[in-house]
This record gives sequence, structure tokens and C-alpha cells, in this order.
Amino acid sequence: MEKKEKESPKKDSAQNVSSIPYYNFFIVLVVLMLLNALVVPHISNKKIINTDYGTFVKKIDNGDVKQVKIDEGKIYYSALDENKEEKTYQTGAVDDPDLVNRLLAARSPNENGKIEFTQTIPQQSSPFISFLLFWVLPGVIFFWIFRSGSKMIQERMGGGDNVMSFGKSNAKIYAESEVKTTFADVAGQDEAKEALAEIVDFLHNPQKYASIGASLPKGALLVGPPGTGKTLIARAVAGEAKVPFFAMSGSEFVQMFVGVGAAKVRDLFKQAKEKAPCIIFIDEIDAIGKKRDSRFGGNDEREQTLNQLLTEMDGFDGKTGVVILAATNRPESLDNALMRPGRFDRRIQMELPDLEGRKAILNVHLQKVKHQNIDLDLVARATAGTSGAELANIVNEAALRAVRLGKEYVTTVDLEESVEVVIAGAQKKGKVISDEEKKIIAYHEIGHAMVAAKQKNSAPVHKITIIPRTSGALGYTMQVDAGEQNLMSRDELLNRIATLTGGRAAEEIICNTVTTGASNDIEQATKLARAMITRYGMSEEFDMMALETVNNAYLGGDSTLACSAETSASIDREVLKMIKDGHEKALQIIRDNIDKMHELTDYLLKKETITGEEFMGILNN
Repeated sequence: MEKKEKESPKKDSAQNVSSIPYYNFFIVLVVLMLLNALVVPHISNKKIINTDYGTFVKKIDNGDVKQVKIDEGKIYYSALDENKEEKTYQTGAVDDPDLVNRLLAARSPNENGKIEFTQTIPQQSSPFISFLLFWVLPGVIFFWIFRSGSKMIQERMGGGDNVMSFGKSNAKIYAESEVKTTFADVAGQDEAKEALAEIVDFLHNPQKYASIGASLPKGALLVGPPGTGKTLIARAVAGEAKVPFFAMSGSEFVQMFVGVGAAKVRDLFKQAKEKAPCIIFIDEIDAIGKKRDSRFGGNDEREQTLNQLLTEMDGFDGKTGVVILAATNRPESLDNALMRPGRFDRRIQMELPDLEGRKAILNVHLQKVKHQNIDLDLVARATAGTSGAELANIVNEAALRAVRLGKEYVTTVDLEESVEVVIAGAQKKGKVISDEEKKIIAYHEIGHAMVAAKQKNSAPVHKITIIPRTSGALGYTMQVDAGEQNLMSRDELLNRIATLTGGRAAEEIICNTVTTGASNDIEQATKLARAMITRYGMSEEFDMMALETVNNAYLGGDSTLACSAETSASIDREVLKMIKDGHEKALQIIRDNIDKMHELTDYLLKKETITGEEFMGILNN
């Protein structure tokens, strides 16, 4: 019985919405009838011929005119044409005082020989009709257009079922039985799962915490780079706790009209309290939670919405069972009032997974595809710095490649190739490259590999190829560390700069030329050398002085210099010296191993792609 009572309003609303087109059609029909009756003049079916006033006078003098009617500045008359057929003409009325005398004296084809003429007496319309026609009717038409347009907008905003949807939260509500995600589906984020497991336990056993006086954290802020699984782990918390899950994006609160976003916040928390215990998840909360600017007034829509959110988070205690989870890539931009304890009590870091975390993530996604003899350690080491979403994409690309090749299982080779597709793009086997250019590319890549192999504390060479890729790379040298590396020393970074200059060094010594192929190497080397000086404190001149600040660390890390113009010039000189030293080191290594350079390049030109084992075997032979 209760179910019927809840469903009946929805049915009535649906009926009202479905009847709108018929209602609109009826109004359009009435308006057209009024226009037809009051505005559209009667148009005679008889064809009227336009003439000038001189022709009209001439026909009167010739005795061809039978009838004349003067009506509101126009003269309508019937007369005989050259064939003695009666036709209707019209002309404009002019100021002719002799017109009446001329009509009385003229002959006519009529039986009495006289022209019948008359003038329409102007009729003044009723004031009431004029009021209806020129004031009420346009108002009704504009009101109908506005009402129909508003209903259309509200239906789209409210999903179509609720016409009056302004102020509704529009949150996606998932019942406890609909959320199937659990912590088993989230890999590589063990610390985050441990921090959120307590919230799950509290939702299951609130008495255990209430007995000692502990309260449930009101909110937890998930912070990390894109693709690390913030939304996924929020769903997993709801799935583990088996409670309703309210999901909404921060941008959905931002509306055109001031006050609508705040109303949505109120409605969201009202629904959540009715469904408690439950979880509210606000994705990209920085859309409404940015720091308030004291230079301007606080009347804009975003600040009104933020103020309402702060009020609602203070409006319930930890015993109601409502937990707020929020995710952002820009924690530094959030308002301090939003970040204080009592609102978001916990800040959970969702960092890029380490080596073991990448293995776990790959294992989770590989369970969804058929695979055989996968070297997880190799693939995990080759994907350093990737997020969970990127690893999922790599596994999917490997499965697609296996299907294209007609395989029944995904293998390590498929995963390796998919890693390269994600990093450098797909192979461009049909690209035409001349023999001379291919030779330069081969020496360039062997130069990178040679400098890397002849230095200590440098990552081993994993693969060298001169097959072009869709990203624009004509070839590349891949280095894979033997294990997970969290810190890099000054010597390792200097070796990295020397390796980046190795390709250009090979071009200069062996090919006696320089090409545009080193553009990406130059960019990376300059960026690395500048970071060593301004951020890592690896310069003798500036010691441990911070010369640069990094903004939006999770979204690319835009850097801003925090020094004078003179200091900036000194930084440029230091960067130049560091890159020159690495370049000289690479040139010397190429000169000392010129014979092996030729041998390895010939081998690479024959096979186009060689492994690190093949490279080291020839180098050490």
C-alpha cells in the first residue's frame, strides 16, 4: 500500500508532462483563430489589377467605368477593358476635388448609364477590442512562450519526471544493493583503504564507537593525481558498508541563477539524512570549494553554494551516520574553512602506485581478460609513473592487440607493445623514410643507449627501435630501472642529462650534422637541469635556496620563479653550464666507442628493433 502511495505522484507528474503538447496545441489554435478574426483582412477571390490614377480618369472619360469605391486611401473600380470584359482595378486616391463631378457627368455601361460610386465610412474600433488585440493578446502569447520554454528547461534539468526541478540536487542515488564495488576491486592504494576501513566499520558497528565516546569522521578528502582511483574507492566504501551512495559532481552545484546551487546543497543533505546511514560523494569539489576572495563581495553563486555547504556540514553530528567523501586534484585551492577539522577531518592521499602497487593493479585488470605467462615484474617496471586508469588502458590495449593478431591469450609481448602505444603511440610502418635519414636516426638512438650503458648509476637499456610512432617520434630508446626508485642523487640526474644529449653527440661526431630530432631531448635536459638548480638545491652557487614554486602539483606542476631578474639570469648560466658538461661527457663517450657505434648501428638498421640484451651482448663482445 505504501509503495502505491509513493508511485502515484510520479504517475500524475508524468501525465501532466505528457499532456503539455496537447495544451500548447489548443492555445496555438485559439491564437490563430483570434488573429484570423481580428487581424487578417478579408481578401477577395477576385483578381485586382493595379493601375495609375491617370488610367482611372481616362477610363471614366471613355465611359468604361461601372462602379467606383473609395476605401481608406485607395480607389477600387470595375471597368471594361479593350475586349469589353469587366475587370476590377485599383489605384491610389489623390486630392482631386473634381472627381465627384466627373463621376456624375460621365457615361457608364450600366443600364441607367450612370456610374455607381460610394465611399467607405471609417469605423472606429471598440476600445475594448483594441485593448484585447494590442495589449492582452501579445501578453498571453509571450507568457505562453516563456512558460513553455521554462518547462522545457526544467524538464531537462530534472530528468523529465519533475517539472519544477529548480533547487533539486540531481544526485545519482545508488541503493545499497546497487553498489557492487568493494575494496577487492581497488589495488595499489593499501594506505587509503586502511584509512577508509575504519569508516566502514563505524557504519557497521556504531555502538562499538559510541560506547567509548568516539564520533564518526564527518568527511574525508581524497587527494591525488587524475586516474588514481578516487571515485572508485569512494564507491568501494559504500559497497563495503552496504549503505546508500549519493554521487554528485561539484560542477553540478554551479548554476546560472544565484541561490540555486545553495538550494541543491540543502536538498542533497536533506535526502541524505532521510537515508542515513549513507555516503555522500562530491567529485571535483574544487569547483565550489575554492578559496573565497576578500577583494570582492560574497554574493556570487559559487560562494553562496560554498557557504551553504559549510553550514550543512556543521549541521549534523558524527552519530547520524552521514559520511561525506570528496575528491580533488587541487587541494591547495580549497577554502581553509572547508579543510578544517569538523568538516573534512581526514585527508587521504591517493598517490601514483609504486612497483608492488602496479603489479596488484595489473593483476586485478588481467583477471578480466584471458592471459598466459605474464611477466608482471617486467611490465610493472616498464610502467613507472603511470596511474591505475592508465594501467587499465594498457591491459585493454593488450587485449585488443591479441584479438587483432588472432591470439587466444594475452601475453607479455602484447603488454609490452601496449605500453609503447600508450607512451609513444602506435607504429607507423607505412611512413617512408630515406636511407640517409634512417641512418641518422639509428646513430641517434644508439648514441643514447651507448652513453647510458657507459655510465654508472644509469637505468639499463631495455629496448631500441627506429620504427616511427604516431606521437611524432622517429625512434626511441627505452630504459627500465631494475627496481623501484624513490630518490635520485645529483650524479644520477647528471648522468640522465648526459644520456639525453647522447643522440645529438652521435649526430655531430659520426654524421657531421645536427638535426631537429633532438628537440625533445633538449627540452627534457633543460627542464631537468633547471629543476636541479631551482627546486632540488643541487647548485653550488645557490646552495639550498628555493628559487621556484610549483603550483597544481597533481595537474602537471606549473612552476613560477620566485627570484629577481639578476638571479634568473644567473640560473640560466648555471643551466647552460650543466647541459654543456653533460654534452661534453656524451661526446667523449661516443669518441671512445666509435667502432661499437658503427657495429651496433648496422645491426639496428637490419632489425629496426633490438632488445637491451642484444645491445649489451654486442657492446660487451
